[in-house]
Amino acid sequence: MNLERLLQHHFGHPSFRPGQRSVVDHVVNGNHALVVMPTGHGKSICYQLPAMALQGTTIVVSPLIALMKDQVDALQAKGIAATSINSSLGREERHARLQAMIDGKYKLVYVAPERFNDHFIATLRRTTLGLLAIDEAHCISQWGHDFRPDYLRLGEVRKHLGHVPLIALTATATPDV
Repeated sequence: MNLERLLQHHFGHPSFRPGQRSVVDHVVNGNHALVVMPTGHGKSICYQLPAMALQGTTIVVSPLIALMKDQVDALQAKGIAATSINSSLGREERHARLQAMIDGKYKLVYVAPERFNDHFIATLRRTTLGLLAIDEAHCISQWGHDFRPDYLRLGEVRKHLGHVPLIALTATATPDV
């Protein structure tokens, strides 16, 4: 698989930025990763490109609906099948997106950590998953500035999903986090 070609084709970048290639290789080979990289250095490519290279759907845990919208809009503008499933959707639209996810229509699906209820986990079990990405991973830690207790359930969620590679990314983790 030519990752440079995928990078150029899907994202329009002629080459990787420093640090990206090794992370992408690691994740595409089925390994877990923790990425601490400064803002603006291309953390999103570290999970978005593997999403394009791997079979199945990548679930991206993101803390803010506005951030999800920005990411999904940018991906859709590039012709990449992406969506978000969050509290801003009506019941029918949420159901339609869940069914499309099961049917393999999306490469990336953005959700908040609060989305991982029993029904959603059951839906994920019916979905072919390629990767679980946790964006803004500093939110997992009670010492993080945006601590949200639902992030603590992600370890339990991973057990329910089986052996799906995990990538966690942040720019703002302190040494304690």
